[in-house]
Amino acid sequence: METYENLVDMFEKSTKKFADRPLFGVKKAGVYQWTTYREIAKKVDDLRGGLATLGVGPGDRVAVIADNRPEWAIAAYAVYGLGAQYVPMYEAQLPKEWEYILKDSGTKLVFGANDKIVEKLKPMLASAGGVATLEHVINFAGTGAGSFEGLLATGRDRPKASLQPKSSDVCGFIYTSGTTGNPKGVLLTHANITSNINAVHQIFPMAQDDVSLSFLPWAHSFGQTCELHCLLSYGASMGLAESVSTIIDNLAEVRPTLLFSVPRIFNRIYDGVNKRMNEAGGLKLKLFNKMLEVAKTKKNLEAMGKSSFLTNLQFKVLDKVVASKVRARFGGRLKYAFSGGAALSKEVGEFIDNLGITVYEGYGLTETSPVATANSPLGRKIGSIGRPIPGVRVEIVPVDVAPEGQGEIIIYGPNVMLGYHNLPEDTAASIMSDGGFRTGDMGRKDQDGFIYITGRVKEQYKLENGKYVAPAPLEEKLRLSPFIANIMVDGTNRPYNVAVIVPDFESLEKYAKDSGLAFATRDELVARPEVVKLFLGEVQKYGAEFKGFERPERFVLATEDFTTDNNMLTPSLKVKRRNVMAKYGEQIAHLYKG
Repeated sequence: METYENLVDMFEKSTKKFADRPLFGVKKAGVYQWTTYREIAKKVDDLRGGLATLGVGPGDRVAVIADNRPEWAIAAYAVYGLGAQYVPMYEAQLPKEWEYILKDSGTKLVFGANDKIVEKLKPMLASAGGVATLEHVINFAGTGAGSFEGLLATGRDRPKASLQPKSSDVCGFIYTSGTTGNPKGVLLTHANITSNINAVHQIFPMAQDDVSLSFLPWAHSFGQTCELHCLLSYGASMGLAESVSTIIDNLAEVRPTLLFSVPRIFNRIYDGVNKRMNEAGGLKLKLFNKMLEVAKTKKNLEAMGKSSFLTNLQFKVLDKVVASKVRARFGGRLKYAFSGGAALSKEVGEFIDNLGITVYEGYGLTETSPVATANSPLGRKIGSIGRPIPGVRVEIVPVDVAPEGQGEIIIYGPNVMLGYHNLPEDTAASIMSDGGFRTGDMGRKDQDGFIYITGRVKEQYKLENGKYVAPAPLEEKLRLSPFIANIMVDGTNRPYNVAVIVPDFESLEKYAKDSGLAFATRDELVARPEVVKLFLGEVQKYGAEFKGFERPERFVLATEDFTTDNNMLTPSLKVKRRNVMAKYGEQIAHLYKG
Protein backbone atom coordinates (compact mmCIF):
# COMPACT_ATOMS: atom_id res chain seq x y z
CA MET A 1 0.00 0.00 0.00
CA GLU A 2 1.26 3.44 -0.98
CA THR A 3 1.78 5.87 1.91
CA TYR A 4 2.45 9.59 1.70
CA GLU A 5 4.65 11.99 3.67
CA ASN A 6 3.19 15.22 2.30
CA LEU A 7 0.62 16.44 -0.22
CA VAL A 8 3.22 17.23 -2.89
CA ASP A 9 4.47 13.64 -2.68
CA MET A 10 0.88 12.36 -2.95
CA PHE A 11 -0.03 14.61 -5.88
CA GLU A 12 3.08 13.84 -7.91
CA LYS A 13 2.86 10.07 -7.39
CA SER A 14 -0.84 10.01 -8.31
CA THR A 15 -0.61 12.23 -11.38
CA LYS A 16 2.26 10.10 -12.68
CA LYS A 17 0.59 6.76 -11.92
CA PHE A 18 -2.87 7.76 -13.26
CA ALA A 19 -1.71 10.20 -15.96
CA ASP A 20 -4.32 9.23 -18.56
CA ARG A 21 -7.24 8.88 -16.17
CA PRO A 22 -9.93 11.61 -16.04
CA LEU A 23 -9.60 13.73 -12.90
CA PHE A 24 -12.05 16.66 -13.03
CA GLY A 25 -15.28 16.93 -15.02
CA VAL A 26 -16.92 20.31 -15.61
CA LYS A 27 -20.24 20.85 -17.36
CA LYS A 28 -19.81 23.07 -20.42
CA ALA A 29 -22.37 23.65 -23.18
CA GLY A 30 -24.67 21.12 -21.51
CA VAL A 31 -22.09 18.27 -21.41
CA TYR A 32 -19.51 17.15 -18.84
CA GLN A 33 -15.98 17.58 -20.21
CA TRP A 34 -13.11 15.87 -18.43
CA THR A 35 -9.48 16.86 -17.78
CA THR A 36 -6.86 14.16 -17.14
CA TYR A 37 -4.39 13.80 -14.29
CA ARG A 38 -1.56 14.60 -16.75
CA GLU A 39 -3.23 17.82 -17.90
CA ILE A 40 -3.85 18.97 -14.32
CA ALA A 41 -0.24 18.15 -13.35
CA LYS A 42 1.03 20.31 -16.23
CA LYS A 43 -1.10 23.24 -15.08
CA VAL A 44 0.16 22.82 -11.51
CA ASP A 45 3.75 22.97 -12.81
CA ASP A 46 2.96 26.11 -14.83
CA LEU A 47 1.14 27.85 -12.00
CA ARG A 48 3.93 27.05 -9.54
CA GLY A 49 6.34 28.84 -11.89
CA GLY A 50 3.95 31.78 -12.21
CA LEU A 51 3.47 32.12 -8.46
CA ALA A 52 7.24 31.98 -7.93
CA THR A 53 7.69 35.02 -10.22
CA LEU A 54 5.39 36.92 -7.83
CA GLY A 55 7.63 36.04 -4.91
CA VAL A 56 5.53 33.25 -3.38
CA GLY A 57 7.79 30.89 -1.44
CA PRO A 58 8.10 28.77 1.72
CA GLY A 59 5.89 29.91 4.58
CA ASP A 60 3.87 32.40 2.49
CA ARG A 61 0.07 32.31 2.58
CA VAL A 62 -2.01 32.14 -0.58
CA ALA A 63 -5.78 32.45 -0.20
CA VAL A 64 -8.65 31.45 -2.49
CA ILE A 65 -12.27 32.60 -2.61
CA ALA A 66 -14.09 30.27 -4.97
CA ASP A 67 -16.47 27.35 -5.11
CA ASN A 68 -15.12 23.97 -6.26
CA ARG A 69 -13.47 24.13 -9.69
CA PRO A 70 -10.29 22.68 -11.25
CA GLU A 71 -8.46 25.99 -10.75
CA TRP A 72 -9.07 25.71 -6.98
CA ALA A 73 -7.22 22.38 -6.86
CA ILE A 74 -4.50 23.45 -9.31
CA ALA A 75 -3.75 26.48 -7.13
CA ALA A 76 -3.69 24.34 -3.97
CA TYR A 77 -1.13 21.85 -5.27
CA ALA A 78 0.99 24.61 -6.85
CA VAL A 79 1.07 26.40 -3.48
CA TYR A 80 2.06 23.22 -1.62
CA GLY A 81 4.87 22.65 -4.14
CA LEU A 82 6.37 26.03 -3.21
CA GLY A 83 6.30 25.21 0.51
CA ALA A 84 3.59 27.85 0.92
CA GLN A 85 0.25 27.53 2.74
CA TYR A 86 -3.27 27.54 1.29
CA VAL A 87 -6.09 29.54 2.91
CA PRO A 88 -9.53 28.69 1.44
CA MET A 89 -12.66 30.80 1.89
CA TYR A 90 -16.24 30.65 0.64
CA GLU A 91 -17.82 32.77 -2.07
CA ALA A 92 -20.88 33.01 0.21
CA GLN A 93 -18.94 34.74 3.00
CA LEU A 94 -19.23 38.48 3.54
CA PRO A 95 -16.36 40.71 2.29
CA LYS A 96 -15.67 41.77 5.89
CA GLU A 97 -15.05 38.09 6.74
CA TRP A 98 -12.69 37.73 3.76
CA GLU A 99 -10.81 40.80 4.94
CA TYR A 100 -10.57 39.49 8.51
CA ILE A 101 -9.15 36.15 7.31
CA LEU A 102 -6.72 37.78 4.85
CA LYS A 103 -5.45 40.01 7.65
CA ASP A 104 -5.35 37.33 10.35
CA SER A 105 -3.52 34.84 8.12
CA GLY A 106 -1.11 37.41 6.69
CA THR A 107 -2.01 36.41 3.13
CA LYS A 108 0.33 37.55 0.33
CA LEU A 109 -1.78 36.63 -2.71
CA VAL A 110 -5.46 35.79 -3.15
CA PHE A 111 -7.30 34.06 -6.00
CA GLY A 112 -10.86 35.24 -6.70
CA ALA A 113 -13.45 33.20 -8.60
CA ASN A 114 -14.68 35.96 -10.92
CA ASP A 115 -14.76 39.67 -11.76
CA LYS A 116 -17.35 40.45 -9.08
CA ILE A 117 -15.28 38.93 -6.27
CA VAL A 118 -12.02 40.39 -7.58
CA GLU A 119 -13.53 43.90 -7.61
CA LYS A 120 -14.45 43.49 -3.94
CA LEU A 121 -10.92 42.29 -3.17
CA LYS A 122 -8.99 45.10 -4.88
CA PRO A 123 -9.60 47.66 -2.10
CA MET A 124 -8.08 45.13 0.33
CA LEU A 125 -4.68 45.25 -1.43
CA ALA A 126 -1.85 46.80 0.58
CA SER A 127 -1.30 49.27 -2.27
CA ALA A 128 -4.91 50.46 -1.79
CA GLY A 129 -4.44 50.89 1.96
CA GLY A 130 -6.06 47.57 2.83
CA VAL A 131 -4.44 44.42 4.27
CA ALA A 132 -0.74 45.18 4.92
CA THR A 133 0.54 41.82 3.60
CA LEU A 134 -1.72 41.48 0.53
CA GLU A 135 0.30 42.15 -2.63
CA HIS A 136 -1.66 40.44 -5.43
CA VAL A 137 -5.25 39.60 -6.44
CA ILE A 138 -5.52 36.99 -9.23
CA ASN A 139 -8.73 36.37 -11.16
CA PHE A 140 -9.67 32.77 -12.06
CA ALA A 141 -11.71 34.28 -14.93
CA GLY A 142 -10.47 36.19 -17.96
CA THR A 143 -7.02 36.40 -19.55
CA GLY A 144 -3.98 38.65 -19.47
CA ALA A 145 -2.22 40.31 -16.55
CA GLY A 146 -3.76 39.56 -13.17
CA SER A 147 -5.54 36.44 -14.42
CA PHE A 148 -5.05 32.75 -13.73
CA GLU A 149 -4.40 32.09 -17.44
CA GLY A 150 -1.84 34.91 -17.52
CA LEU A 151 -0.02 33.41 -14.54
CA LEU A 152 0.03 29.97 -16.23
CA ALA A 153 1.60 31.53 -19.34
CA THR A 154 4.27 33.24 -17.24
CA GLY A 155 5.05 29.98 -15.44
CA ARG A 156 5.44 28.06 -18.70
CA ASP A 157 8.32 30.37 -19.60
CA ARG A 158 9.82 30.45 -16.12
CA PRO A 159 9.42 26.99 -14.56
CA LYS A 160 10.07 26.35 -10.89
CA ALA A 161 10.83 22.86 -9.56
CA SER A 162 8.65 21.63 -6.71
CA LEU A 163 10.08 21.15 -3.26
CA GLN A 164 9.08 18.42 -0.83
CA PRO A 165 7.82 20.03 2.39
CA LYS A 166 8.58 18.42 5.73
CA SER A 167 5.62 16.43 7.02
CA SER A 168 5.54 18.76 10.06
CA ASP A 169 5.19 21.88 7.87
CA VAL A 170 1.85 23.67 7.80
CA CYS A 171 0.09 23.06 4.47
CA GLY A 172 -2.87 25.29 5.08
CA PHE A 173 -5.28 27.20 7.27
CA ILE A 174 -8.92 26.19 7.41
CA TYR A 175 -10.99 28.77 9.23
CA THR A 176 -13.74 27.30 11.36
CA SER A 177 -16.88 29.17 10.47
CA GLY A 178 -17.90 29.35 14.11
CA THR A 179 -21.47 29.90 15.29
CA THR A 180 -20.22 32.81 17.44
CA GLY A 181 -17.37 35.32 17.19
CA ASN A 182 -14.64 35.55 14.57
CA PRO A 183 -13.53 32.39 12.72
CA LYS A 184 -10.42 30.66 14.05
CA GLY A 185 -7.60 29.64 11.74
CA VAL A 186 -6.92 25.92 12.20
CA LEU A 187 -3.29 25.14 11.34
CA LEU A 188 -3.07 21.78 9.57
CA THR A 189 0.23 20.17 8.65
CA HIS A 190 1.02 17.90 5.72
CA ALA A 191 1.27 15.02 8.22
CA ASN A 192 -2.18 15.80 9.63
CA ILE A 193 -3.85 15.39 6.24
CA THR A 194 -1.69 12.57 4.86
CA SER A 195 -2.29 10.58 8.07
CA ASN A 196 -5.99 10.72 7.18
CA ILE A 197 -5.31 9.68 3.57
CA ASN A 198 -3.06 6.80 4.66
CA ALA A 199 -5.68 5.59 7.16
CA VAL A 200 -8.48 5.71 4.57
CA HIS A 201 -6.39 3.53 2.24
CA GLN A 202 -6.26 0.87 4.96
CA ILE A 203 -10.01 0.60 5.46
CA PHE A 204 -11.80 1.61 2.22
CA PRO A 205 -11.52 -0.34 -1.06
CA MET A 206 -11.91 2.62 -3.42
CA ALA A 207 -10.21 2.48 -6.82
CA GLN A 208 -9.28 4.44 -9.93
CA ASP A 209 -12.57 3.61 -11.66
CA ASP A 210 -14.58 5.31 -8.90
CA VAL A 211 -16.34 8.60 -9.61
CA SER A 212 -17.87 11.17 -7.27
CA LEU A 213 -20.19 14.10 -7.83
CA SER A 214 -18.40 16.91 -6.03
CA PHE A 215 -20.55 19.50 -4.28
CA LEU A 216 -19.18 19.55 -0.72
CA PRO A 217 -17.00 22.68 -0.60
CA TRP A 218 -13.27 21.97 -0.63
CA ALA A 219 -12.94 25.01 1.62
CA HIS A 220 -14.40 22.70 4.29
CA SER A 221 -12.14 20.00 5.74
CA PHE A 222 -14.53 17.12 4.94
CA GLY A 223 -14.75 18.02 1.26
CA GLN A 224 -11.07 18.85 0.98
CA THR A 225 -9.50 15.83 2.68
CA CYS A 226 -12.08 13.09 2.12
CA GLU A 227 -12.98 13.93 -1.45
CA LEU A 228 -10.31 16.06 -3.16
CA HIS A 229 -7.13 14.67 -1.59
CA CYS A 230 -8.30 11.11 -0.91
CA LEU A 231 -9.91 10.49 -4.30
CA LEU A 232 -6.90 12.01 -6.09
CA SER A 233 -4.68 9.57 -4.17
CA TYR A 234 -6.79 6.66 -5.51
CA GLY A 235 -6.74 7.89 -9.12
CA ALA A 236 -10.51 8.39 -9.03
CA SER A 237 -12.56 11.04 -10.87
CA MET A 238 -14.62 13.99 -9.66
CA GLY A 239 -17.47 15.54 -11.64
CA LEU A 240 -18.18 19.02 -10.26
CA ALA A 241 -21.83 19.79 -9.53
CA GLU A 242 -23.12 23.00 -11.12
CA SER A 243 -24.80 24.00 -7.85
CA VAL A 244 -26.54 22.46 -4.83
CA SER A 245 -29.90 22.96 -6.59
CA THR A 246 -28.81 20.84 -9.60
CA ILE A 247 -27.42 17.89 -7.62
CA ILE A 248 -30.16 15.43 -8.66
CA ASP A 249 -29.78 16.33 -12.36
CA ASN A 250 -25.98 16.19 -12.14
CA LEU A 251 -26.10 12.77 -10.44
CA ALA A 252 -27.84 11.39 -13.52
CA GLU A 253 -25.20 12.99 -15.79
CA VAL A 254 -22.01 12.12 -13.87
CA ARG A 255 -23.31 8.68 -12.76
CA PRO A 256 -21.10 8.55 -9.65
CA THR A 257 -20.14 5.42 -7.76
CA LEU A 258 -19.42 7.43 -4.58
CA LEU A 259 -21.27 10.24 -2.85
CA PHE A 260 -19.71 12.42 -0.14
CA SER A 261 -22.30 14.50 1.64
CA VAL A 262 -23.65 16.01 4.82
CA PRO A 263 -26.95 14.83 6.40
CA ARG A 264 -28.84 17.83 4.98
CA ILE A 265 -28.45 16.41 1.44
CA PHE A 266 -29.26 12.83 2.50
CA ASN A 267 -32.37 14.17 4.28
CA ARG A 268 -33.37 15.87 1.03
CA ILE A 269 -33.01 12.56 -0.85
CA TYR A 270 -35.06 10.81 1.86
CA ASP A 271 -37.82 13.44 1.68
CA GLY A 272 -37.80 13.59 -2.13
CA VAL A 273 -38.09 9.83 -2.68
CA ASN A 274 -40.80 9.45 -0.02
CA LYS A 275 -42.81 12.36 -1.43
CA ARG A 276 -42.70 10.93 -4.94
CA MET A 277 -43.76 7.47 -3.76
CA ASN A 278 -46.60 8.82 -1.60
CA GLU A 279 -47.83 10.96 -4.49
CA ALA A 280 -47.69 7.92 -6.81
CA GLY A 281 -49.67 5.83 -4.30
CA GLY A 282 -51.36 2.55 -5.26
CA LEU A 283 -49.27 -0.42 -6.32
CA LYS A 284 -46.08 1.64 -6.68
CA LEU A 285 -46.21 2.71 -3.04
CA LYS A 286 -47.06 -0.82 -1.84
CA LEU A 287 -44.12 -2.31 -3.77
CA PHE A 288 -41.81 0.43 -2.50
CA ASN A 289 -42.76 -0.18 1.15
CA LYS A 290 -42.46 -3.95 0.61
CA MET A 291 -38.97 -3.46 -0.87
CA LEU A 292 -37.86 -1.48 2.22
CA GLU A 293 -39.38 -4.11 4.52
CA VAL A 294 -37.67 -7.04 2.74
CA ALA A 295 -34.31 -5.23 2.59
CA LYS A 296 -34.52 -4.61 6.35
CA THR A 297 -35.42 -8.26 7.04
CA LYS A 298 -32.51 -9.47 4.90
CA LYS A 299 -30.04 -7.23 6.77
CA ASN A 300 -31.37 -8.33 10.17
CA LEU A 301 -30.94 -11.99 9.19
CA GLU A 302 -27.41 -11.34 7.91
CA ALA A 303 -26.53 -9.59 11.19
CA MET A 304 -27.43 -12.83 13.00
CA GLY A 305 -25.47 -14.93 10.51
CA LYS A 306 -28.66 -16.33 8.96
CA SER A 307 -30.40 -16.23 5.57
CA SER A 308 -33.76 -17.11 4.05
CA PHE A 309 -34.34 -18.42 0.54
CA LEU A 310 -37.74 -16.65 0.31
CA THR A 311 -36.35 -13.35 1.65
CA ASN A 312 -33.39 -13.47 -0.74
CA LEU A 313 -35.69 -14.20 -3.69
CA GLN A 314 -38.07 -11.37 -2.74
CA PHE A 315 -35.11 -9.03 -2.28
CA LYS A 316 -33.67 -9.89 -5.69
CA VAL A 317 -36.99 -9.27 -7.46
CA LEU A 318 -37.90 -6.09 -5.58
CA ASP A 319 -34.39 -4.67 -5.91
CA LYS A 320 -34.64 -5.07 -9.69
CA VAL A 321 -38.23 -3.88 -10.02
CA VAL A 322 -38.22 -1.05 -7.44
CA ALA A 323 -34.87 -0.09 -5.87
CA SER A 324 -32.93 -0.08 -9.13
CA LYS A 325 -35.43 2.46 -10.54
CA VAL A 326 -34.78 4.77 -7.59
CA ARG A 327 -30.99 4.33 -7.92
CA ALA A 328 -31.32 5.17 -11.61
CA ARG A 329 -32.33 8.71 -10.61
CA PHE A 330 -28.88 8.99 -9.00
CA GLY A 331 -27.09 7.68 -12.07
CA GLY A 332 -27.59 3.97 -11.44
CA ARG A 333 -24.01 3.23 -10.31
CA LEU A 334 -23.97 4.58 -6.75
CA LYS A 335 -22.31 2.02 -4.44
CA TYR A 336 -21.23 3.97 -1.36
CA ALA A 337 -22.51 7.08 0.39
CA PHE A 338 -20.19 8.76 2.91
CA SER A 339 -21.83 11.02 5.48
CA GLY A 340 -20.08 13.47 7.78
CA GLY A 341 -20.25 17.00 9.13
CA ALA A 342 -23.15 16.24 11.52
CA ALA A 343 -25.03 13.26 12.87
CA LEU A 344 -27.03 11.33 10.27
CA SER A 345 -30.45 10.15 11.42
CA LYS A 346 -30.58 6.36 11.77
CA GLU A 347 -33.84 6.29 9.79
CA VAL A 348 -32.28 8.16 6.88
CA GLY A 349 -29.15 5.98 6.96
CA GLU A 350 -31.19 2.78 6.95
CA PHE A 351 -33.47 4.13 4.21
CA ILE A 352 -30.58 4.89 1.83
CA ASP A 353 -28.91 1.60 2.75
CA ASN A 354 -32.13 -0.29 1.96
CA LEU A 355 -32.15 1.31 -1.49
CA GLY A 356 -28.95 -0.67 -2.15
CA ILE A 357 -26.51 2.20 -1.49
CA THR A 358 -24.13 1.27 1.34
CA VAL A 359 -23.92 4.09 3.89
CA TYR A 360 -20.70 4.78 5.78
CA GLU A 361 -21.01 7.47 8.44
CA GLY A 362 -17.88 9.03 9.87
CA TYR A 363 -16.98 11.75 12.31
CA GLY A 364 -14.37 14.39 12.85
CA LEU A 365 -13.70 18.10 12.98
CA THR A 366 -11.62 20.63 11.08
CA GLU A 367 -9.18 20.34 13.98
CA THR A 368 -8.76 16.59 13.32
CA SER A 369 -8.06 16.94 9.57
CA PRO A 370 -11.03 15.89 9.75
CA VAL A 371 -11.62 12.12 10.09
CA ALA A 372 -11.36 10.58 13.55
CA THR A 373 -13.84 7.70 13.36
CA ALA A 374 -15.63 5.92 10.55
CA ASN A 375 -17.83 2.99 9.71
CA SER A 376 -16.14 0.91 7.03
CA PRO A 377 -16.20 -2.52 5.38
CA LEU A 378 -14.25 -3.70 8.44
CA GLY A 379 -17.19 -2.86 10.72
CA ARG A 380 -20.42 -0.92 10.40
CA LYS A 381 -23.37 0.00 12.60
CA ILE A 382 -25.90 2.43 11.16
CA GLY A 383 -26.63 5.14 13.71
CA SER A 384 -23.06 5.12 15.00
CA ILE A 385 -20.10 7.18 13.80
CA GLY A 386 -17.99 4.03 13.62
CA ARG A 387 -14.72 3.19 15.32
CA PRO A 388 -11.46 5.18 15.40
CA ILE A 389 -9.55 5.06 12.11
CA PRO A 390 -6.06 3.48 12.10
CA GLY A 391 -3.61 5.50 14.20
CA VAL A 392 -6.34 7.36 16.12
CA ARG A 393 -7.56 6.78 19.67
CA VAL A 394 -10.83 8.10 21.14
CA GLU A 395 -11.65 8.45 24.85
CA ILE A 396 -15.01 9.34 26.41
CA VAL A 397 -14.35 11.62 29.38
CA PRO A 398 -17.17 12.27 31.89
CA VAL A 399 -18.51 15.84 32.13
CA ASP A 400 -21.06 17.36 34.53
CA VAL A 401 -23.79 17.85 31.91
CA ALA A 402 -23.59 14.32 30.46
CA PRO A 403 -25.71 11.40 31.71
CA GLU A 404 -23.92 8.36 33.12
CA GLY A 405 -22.12 6.37 30.40
CA GLN A 406 -21.69 9.45 28.26
CA GLY A 407 -19.04 12.15 28.15
CA GLU A 408 -16.96 14.46 26.00
CA ILE A 409 -15.24 12.86 23.00
CA ILE A 410 -11.45 13.32 23.19
CA ILE A 411 -9.34 12.51 20.13
CA TYR A 412 -5.68 11.46 20.05
CA GLY A 413 -3.60 10.89 16.94
CA PRO A 414 -1.47 12.28 14.10
CA ASN A 415 -4.56 13.99 12.69
CA VAL A 416 -4.83 16.51 15.57
CA MET A 417 -4.08 20.06 14.41
CA LEU A 418 -0.97 22.04 15.27
CA GLY A 419 -3.18 24.69 16.90
CA TYR A 420 -5.19 27.85 16.22
CA HIS A 421 -3.30 30.63 14.44
CA ASN A 422 -2.35 33.46 16.80
CA LEU A 423 -4.66 32.10 19.52
CA PRO A 424 -2.46 30.38 22.14
CA GLU A 425 -5.15 30.48 24.84
CA ASP A 426 -7.75 28.84 22.59
CA THR A 427 -5.17 26.24 21.54
CA ALA A 428 -4.34 25.45 25.17
CA ALA A 429 -8.05 25.16 26.01
CA SER A 430 -8.64 22.72 23.14
CA ILE A 431 -5.51 20.54 23.17
CA MET A 432 -4.90 18.82 26.51
CA SER A 433 -1.46 18.43 28.04
CA ASP A 434 -1.36 14.80 26.87
CA GLY A 435 -2.16 15.79 23.26
CA GLY A 436 -5.86 14.93 23.27
CA PHE A 437 -8.21 17.25 21.40
CA ARG A 438 -11.36 18.27 23.24
CA THR A 439 -14.12 18.05 20.63
CA GLY A 440 -16.96 19.62 22.60
CA ASP A 441 -19.16 16.76 21.41
CA MET A 442 -20.85 14.35 23.78
CA GLY A 443 -20.93 10.67 23.02
CA ARG A 444 -20.87 7.11 24.25
CA LYS A 445 -19.00 3.97 23.23
CA ASP A 446 -20.60 0.52 22.95
CA GLN A 447 -19.09 -2.86 23.83
CA ASP A 448 -17.74 -3.26 20.28
CA GLY A 449 -15.95 0.11 20.29
CA PHE A 450 -18.51 1.90 18.08
CA ILE A 451 -19.12 5.50 19.08
CA TYR A 452 -22.43 7.36 19.14
CA ILE A 453 -22.90 11.15 19.21
CA THR A 454 -25.43 12.31 21.80
CA GLY A 455 -25.15 16.11 21.55
CA ARG A 456 -22.89 19.12 22.04
CA VAL A 457 -21.49 19.89 25.49
CA LYS A 458 -21.99 23.67 25.04
CA GLU A 459 -25.45 23.31 23.47
CA GLN A 460 -26.69 21.16 26.32
CA TYR A 461 -28.81 23.26 28.66
CA LYS A 462 -31.00 22.95 31.75
CA LEU A 463 -34.71 23.53 31.85
CA GLU A 464 -36.15 25.36 34.86
CA ASN A 465 -36.90 21.98 36.46
CA GLY A 466 -33.20 21.00 36.35
CA LYS A 467 -33.52 18.47 33.52
CA TYR A 468 -30.80 18.55 30.82
CA VAL A 469 -31.65 18.78 27.11
CA ALA A 470 -29.33 18.12 24.14
CA PRO A 471 -31.21 19.80 21.26
CA ALA A 472 -29.21 18.60 18.21
CA PRO A 473 -30.45 14.96 18.06
CA LEU A 474 -34.06 16.13 18.50
CA GLU A 475 -33.67 18.78 15.80
CA GLU A 476 -32.24 16.23 13.35
CA LYS A 477 -35.17 13.92 14.02
CA LEU A 478 -37.80 16.62 13.57
CA ARG A 479 -36.22 17.69 10.26
CA LEU A 480 -37.34 14.32 8.87
CA SER A 481 -40.91 15.62 8.79
CA PRO A 482 -41.84 16.47 5.19
CA PHE A 483 -43.33 19.70 6.58
CA ILE A 484 -40.17 20.90 8.42
CA ALA A 485 -37.33 22.43 6.40
CA ASN A 486 -35.38 23.69 9.41
CA ILE A 487 -35.71 23.96 13.18
CA MET A 488 -33.98 25.25 16.28
CA VAL A 489 -35.06 24.08 19.75
CA ASP A 490 -34.30 25.96 22.98
CA GLY A 491 -35.50 26.19 26.58
CA THR A 492 -32.49 27.39 28.56
CA ASN A 493 -33.62 28.03 32.17
CA ARG A 494 -37.24 28.03 31.02
CA PRO A 495 -40.14 25.80 32.13
CA TYR A 496 -40.34 23.97 28.79
CA ASN A 497 -38.80 23.79 25.31
CA VAL A 498 -39.93 25.95 22.42
CA ALA A 499 -38.78 26.02 18.80
CA VAL A 500 -38.38 28.17 15.74
CA ILE A 501 -39.65 26.04 12.85
CA VAL A 502 -39.16 26.87 9.17
CA PRO A 503 -41.86 25.02 7.22
CA ASP A 504 -41.20 23.23 3.96
CA PHE A 505 -43.52 25.55 2.06
CA GLU A 506 -43.81 23.30 -0.98
CA SER A 507 -45.36 20.57 1.21
CA LEU A 508 -47.29 23.02 3.39
CA GLU A 509 -48.87 24.92 0.50
CA LYS A 510 -49.93 21.62 -1.13
CA TYR A 511 -51.48 20.55 2.21
CA ALA A 512 -53.33 23.88 2.43
CA LYS A 513 -54.64 23.60 -1.12
CA ASP A 514 -55.77 19.98 -0.59
CA SER A 515 -57.45 20.99 2.69
CA GLY A 516 -59.19 24.04 1.21
CA LEU A 517 -57.35 26.53 3.43
CA ALA A 518 -57.39 30.01 1.92
CA PHE A 519 -54.36 32.29 2.35
CA ALA A 520 -52.90 35.28 0.52
CA THR A 521 -49.39 35.26 2.05
CA ARG A 522 -47.13 32.83 3.86
CA ASP A 523 -47.61 34.85 7.06
CA GLU A 524 -51.36 34.25 6.79
CA LEU A 525 -50.78 30.56 6.09
CA VAL A 526 -48.58 29.89 9.17
CA ALA A 527 -51.01 31.82 11.39
CA ARG A 528 -53.94 29.52 10.60
CA PRO A 529 -54.92 27.29 13.56
CA GLU A 530 -55.14 24.25 11.25
CA VAL A 531 -51.47 24.74 10.32
CA VAL A 532 -50.41 25.16 13.96
CA LYS A 533 -52.28 21.93 14.76
CA LEU A 534 -50.52 20.18 11.85
CA PHE A 535 -47.09 21.12 13.21
CA LEU A 536 -48.03 20.10 16.76
CA GLY A 537 -48.82 16.68 15.29
CA GLU A 538 -45.52 16.54 13.36
CA VAL A 539 -43.53 17.39 16.52
CA GLN A 540 -45.35 14.64 18.45
CA LYS A 541 -44.96 12.10 15.62
CA TYR A 542 -41.29 12.64 14.75
CA GLY A 543 -40.23 13.37 18.33
CA ALA A 544 -42.05 10.35 19.77
CA GLU A 545 -38.87 8.57 20.91
CA PHE A 546 -37.78 11.61 22.97
CA LYS A 547 -38.93 12.37 26.51
CA GLY A 548 -41.96 14.63 26.90
CA PHE A 549 -39.93 17.46 28.44
CA GLU A 550 -37.53 17.40 25.46
CA ARG A 551 -40.18 17.99 22.79
CA PRO A 552 -41.03 21.66 22.17
CA GLU A 553 -44.49 22.54 23.55
CA ARG A 554 -44.86 25.74 21.52
CA PHE A 555 -43.17 27.18 18.48
CA VAL A 556 -42.73 30.09 16.12
CA LEU A 557 -43.47 29.27 12.46
CA ALA A 558 -40.97 31.36 10.47
CA THR A 559 -41.47 32.33 6.84
CA GLU A 560 -37.74 32.78 6.11
CA ASP A 561 -35.35 29.82 6.05
CA PHE A 562 -32.03 29.79 7.91
CA THR A 563 -29.36 30.60 5.30
CA THR A 564 -25.80 31.86 5.05
CA ASP A 565 -27.16 35.04 3.41
CA ASN A 566 -29.23 36.02 6.45
CA ASN A 567 -26.43 34.89 8.80
CA MET A 568 -28.53 32.15 10.40
CA LEU A 569 -26.24 29.39 9.05
CA THR A 570 -22.48 29.03 8.95
CA PRO A 571 -20.91 28.21 5.55
CA SER A 572 -20.76 24.57 6.74
CA LEU A 573 -24.56 24.74 7.34
CA LYS A 574 -24.58 24.78 11.15
CA VAL A 575 -27.35 26.85 12.75
CA LYS A 576 -26.11 30.05 14.40
CA ARG A 577 -28.30 29.63 17.47
CA ARG A 578 -27.46 33.03 18.93
CA ASN A 579 -28.51 34.80 15.71
CA VAL A 580 -31.78 32.85 15.46
CA MET A 581 -32.54 33.70 19.10
CA ALA A 582 -31.81 37.37 18.45
CA LYS A 583 -34.08 37.55 15.38
CA TYR A 584 -37.00 35.70 16.95
CA GLY A 585 -36.38 36.74 20.58
CA GLU A 586 -39.64 38.68 21.03
CA GLN A 587 -41.75 35.94 19.49
CA ILE A 588 -39.98 33.29 21.60
CA ALA A 589 -40.57 35.33 24.78
CA HIS A 590 -44.25 35.57 23.85
CA LEU A 591 -44.48 31.75 23.77
CA TYR A 592 -43.85 31.71 27.53
CA LYS A 593 -46.55 34.29 28.37
CA GLY A 594 -49.48 31.93 28.84
